[in-house]
Amino acid sequence: MASFPHLLKVSLRQQAIYVPSHEITEDTDNQLDTAVFTVNLAKLGFGVSEKLYQTLAQTSNTFQDKLLASFREITGVHKNWTPLVKGWDTPTQESIQDHITTLFATIFGTKGTSMPCGHLIPENTFPLERYNGCPFCGTPFEFGEIENYGQNNNLKILDLWDLSDIKVFFVDLLTSKTPLDATQIDSLQLLIKELPLPDIQVGMKETLMQIIDTYISNNQEDKTQKLFQTPTDILRYLWYQKTGFLQVIAPKTIAKRKAKNQKHFLKLLDESEFTHHEITQYLKLKYTRKESRTVANWLNDLELSPQKMAEMMHPKREIWVRFIRALRLPEYARKKRFEKLQKLLDIFYHQKYDIWQAELNQHLAEKNTEKALNLLQKRPSIFARYLFSVMLRFGAEKTLFAFQEVIDQIPTRLVFTLNMYAKNYFDKSNSHRAVKPLGGTTKQIPKHSLLTHYSTKQLREMQSGIEDLCLFVMKKRFHSPENQHKTIFIDPLLFYMPVPIGDRSETIQDLPSALMGTRFSTEGTTIRLFMQWGEGLPAQHLDMDLSCVVIYENQKQICYYGILTIPACKHSGDIRSIPKEVGTAEYIDIDLEKLREKRAKYVVFTCNAYSNGELSPNLVVGWMNSQFPMQISEQSGVAYDPACVQHQIRISQSLTKGLVFGILEMKTEEIIWLEMPFEGQNVHNLNIDTVTLLLDKLNNKLSIGHLLKIKAEAQSLEQIDTPDADENYTQEWAKNTAKVSQLLID
Repeated sequence: MASFPHLLKVSLRQQAIYVPSHEITEDTDNQLDTAVFTVNLAKLGFGVSEKLYQTLAQTSNTFQDKLLASFREITGVHKNWTPLVKGWDTPTQESIQDHITTLFATIFGTKGTSMPCGHLIPENTFPLERYNGCPFCGTPFEFGEIENYGQNNNLKILDLWDLSDIKVFFVDLLTSKTPLDATQIDSLQLLIKELPLPDIQVGMKETLMQIIDTYISNNQEDKTQKLFQTPTDILRYLWYQKTGFLQVIAPKTIAKRKAKNQKHFLKLLDESEFTHHEITQYLKLKYTRKESRTVANWLNDLELSPQKMAEMMHPKREIWVRFIRALRLPEYARKKRFEKLQKLLDIFYHQKYDIWQAELNQHLAEKNTEKALNLLQKRPSIFARYLFSVMLRFGAEKTLFAFQEVIDQIPTRLVFTLNMYAKNYFDKSNSHRAVKPLGGTTKQIPKHSLLTHYSTKQLREMQSGIEDLCLFVMKKRFHSPENQHKTIFIDPLLFYMPVPIGDRSETIQDLPSALMGTRFSTEGTTIRLFMQWGEGLPAQHLDMDLSCVVIYENQKQICYYGILTIPACKHSGDIRSIPKEVGTAEYIDIDLEKLREKRAKYVVFTCNAYSNGELSPNLVVGWMNSQFPMQISEQSGVAYDPACVQHQIRISQSLTKGLVFGILEMKTEEIIWLEMPFEGQNVHNLNIDTVTLLLDKLNNKLSIGHLLKIKAEAQSLEQIDTPDADENYTQEWAKNTAKVSQLLID
């Protein structure tokens, strides 16, 4: 029988509750207890649809208790949400002088209060009655409970899911035509554990790795051969098995980021060199004879020719050399039945193959337009990635004519990507653009130098040429499938939700999930940021920092551990050590009315790992929002209310040192959910210009609503204003991003 908590977690991410059929008894009428259950659920910020309510009324008290316990677990009610300061909305007026005085008092001794951590707090320094721990080192000692529940009446209404809905969602994930984000991957892994794998065509290579891993774990290696089509597929799986990354990130990139994350402001605490050695040792490869033979079989039994395989292995040659040695492939190549493997290794080691990239670079350098375009046409997907720069080098007309001949071979997600990013790329008003290299953080790079060789009008024509071509292809692909429907309903909110392409979120959303770039309306006068970390860990120094940056026309102000109070923002105090097992929390309150008065433009929400290493695993960060004032406990300072949580994320496996997780745009009074990793111990390492460039990039993305409008035009569907059309596309439908990706018809 499938595990209920796992399937409930998956359904909740899609704003639904999974109710197993065996829990429903038709002769049960549990109306009174179900009413009590819904009241308790409302305290956590959730409501139920009429259909779900009637179904729950046919379930037992035991099931409803189990369901409520699962919700409390998921919403974090059991966690410690106590900050350092009690009633932190009133500043403690602590100063740097208080810290200096305490340091000398601890070293040399004087009259004062001894803290459990060993520090001596002198009289007339910190107001100790205001603290839950040591104000000097940020170690908490006192803990409170959540006192205020249900302070927001804007409930997240949940629908009913049964096993058939779970199975449909499972298939949607497997067939998704865009890479799954961390939330979807986590859901897929939960579903793979609980449900049999359906016999379907998997949509993405990265998704396929999960299937292969399942077969390997169940000792069903014989089922994996047909899933590998190229050596790159095999390398991707081996690297995923070793590092947990679904993309083949170079070892030096991982080592470099790990080492940077161990840098510290204090040279005494800098462990970057030591960590670089450690991660190099970790990335060393070691395989058993059985594992080596399995990989040898995979390579030997691929349908491609050895020449073609060697050519495909070349871009990752350094990594392949390491794997070939670790897997003892030369030894297996000398055995019978492995003749193809032997030939492959001979060709690969002696480089008896053409290097496509080298040939292309030569033609580009020699400005040989015809040969370069012919070569690019042989690899349409790479042509798509080179398209913008080649247009600047050889001119739009020739390049687009050559590209048009192969565009039918390009996946729709790449066509959409070109359409979305053309405007940003060909805009020379900004000198830089935001990019995120594989395995790296978002950064600025200079715009292409050849942009200056063209006038603004010519660049607009290039942009229009790409958009017109992409629009033609999209309509052509939408027109090809037969559609007997006549009408379509498109929820107006979908015009504000970006198409889920090009965003590989590394964080998990345990509550109803949202697409990166989704905008959330502010409801009251206060936004409350929160961060909780350290649950389940032993007591230790583990310093995570919650911060925000208020951006004005000509200046910026930062609310963080160094400045706890700035105009319109108040911090709950800097915690630097976590208590045993229960974790700890920090908050920042942002006053919208004061921001309006001061004419602020943006507020950027960030978190950082001040301690050596990355953001703590399972760290939860997000924001609360309510049309009613949100209370802060005077006794403990606890300010968390699950009913007020508008959005939150959880850190999974990551190389992230700092993270931007949202931007409050004061012009629209909306919060934009985005995920932008950056390097550095604190918020001062954040480049605000990079955030602005990323925001521009998100704003240029095609919305789901506009995509559906293209579909409606191509299929001659009449758009109506009520959700009783032949095809209904609502905000709830769009929450399943895997389902949205099915619009990308190849």
